[in-house]
Amino acid sequence: MNGKERVRRSILFENPDRVPVLFINADKEKSDILIIDVCRNFMGEKKDISEWGFEWERMDDTMGQPKRAPLADWDNFSSFRAPEIDAAGRFAPARAELEGIAGRYALGSLQLSGFTIMSFLRGFENIMVDFAGEPEKVDALADVVFGFENALIPHIKEAGFDGVAFYDDWGTQKNLIISPDLWRGMIKERYRHQFGLARKLGLDVYFHTCGYVEPIIGDLIEAGVNMFNLAQPNLYDIVKLGADFGGKVCFVCPVSYQTTSITGTREQIFDDVKEMVENLGKFGGGLIGYIEEYNSIGLSDENYASCVDAFFQLGRYDV
Repeated sequence: MNGKERVRRSILFENPDRVPVLFINADKEKSDILIIDVCRNFMGEKKDISEWGFEWERMDDTMGQPKRAPLADWDNFSSFRAPEIDAAGRFAPARAELEGIAGRYALGSLQLSGFTIMSFLRGFENIMVDFAGEPEKVDALADVVFGFENALIPHIKEAGFDGVAFYDDWGTQKNLIISPDLWRGMIKERYRHQFGLARKLGLDVYFHTCGYVEPIIGDLIEAGVNMFNLAQPNLYDIVKLGADFGGKVCFVCPVSYQTTSITGTREQIFDDVKEMVENLGKFGGGLIGYIEEYNSIGLSDENYASCVDAFFQLGRYDV
């Protein structure tokens, strides 16, 4: 069973031979999934500017923080334009890379998307105030950002990808950054439309979000997510998560990279993976392991190796 078949069977709960594993930035030759970026969010010699116009500021080897929000002043909005789709130039490198991954599942990645891009353009504090005071302007900005992404989706299909990856953070360590009702009123239908475009074209929908977002997991599944990258599983009751949503979406989970993978023992890492396999991956599918090399935030070589070993040794669906 090759990687593509393994991933598809996991998404569809059709009993693959093992839990697929997604390697992000190291050991990618072992990965069942290859993620290829189709947005230019880290351009330039120093990878310090986005095609949207905001810049990056870094103090370490992580992604960094955006600075100089182009729309900090709403007066700039009337002349603001989304990036050019530029299908040929944007997708030529992706097509070349796709030619070399026969047998693996391919995700066309937007890197950052939706509200996250909106918050970088406007500034996080500004857009939080806008949700309460000027929701019509939030809608106008969403039209631009989601419109650009929606125009890209057919090109992602044409390029030969199996799915499309969206990255949009909605959670703090304890709750959503806005109320569930406000999210449902202003955001959910945009996702339903966006994910629907992808699904109608035969693309799977991969959705990443950081933080605690339990109040809207059901909404995201309803809107069309079928691969849910839950970036911090330690924030959840995994048993309850499996009881509530297992078999309805395929979770893509790391060993939590703010806690266990950084400070845990090998035994604790194996315990976390075992719990995810037994509760999220007991549906003839439903779990994909996620492994990222995070030396920049303290992940040791030993703990990285333990994460790899845990998913390959325990990643079975017949538990």
